[in-house]
Amino acid sequence: MKRELLLLLATVLVVDALFIAGYFLFHLDAAGDPAKIGYTAAWTVATLLVVLRGLTRIRSLRRRPRG
Repeated sequence: MKRELLLLLATVLVVDALFIAGYFLFHLDAAGDPAKIGYTAAWTVATLLVVLRGLTRIRSLRRRPRG
């Protein structure tokens, strides 16, 4: 379970790093508000999917009988 938690943390960090790099690569600091809002929404959805996947895996490991 510790491995899954570290994998979740690493995956969230990678997603954040990619979206931060994309923000500067696509010059969103000079973009209009709709582009920034769309980018933020995509970033939030991507992070949400990663976290839900990771927490689902951790929950399934916790429910598994130890033996």
